[in-house]
Amino acid sequence: MPLDDIISFTVPQPVSLASPCVNICRMDQNTGWCVGCARTIREISNWSAKPAEERRAILAALPPRKAALAARTKAC
Repeated sequence: MPLDDIISFTVPQPVSLASPCVNICRMDQNTGWCVGCARTIREISNWSAKPAEERRAILAALPPRKAALAARTKAC
């Protein structure tokens, strides 16, 4: 008996990419980034409907933005 008759194989589904929101929702006027998550309004809007590739690209851009926001906060 072929293995395919016994086991049903499924295609792996992409892992859900959770929103980086930390509920500190205030926009920095100089950068246009949220002080809490470092995303722009355009990046924040409709997060769950964005394709996974777009969400990954946004997530990849956040660490340097967060560092820049932190540096600005320390400078003040």
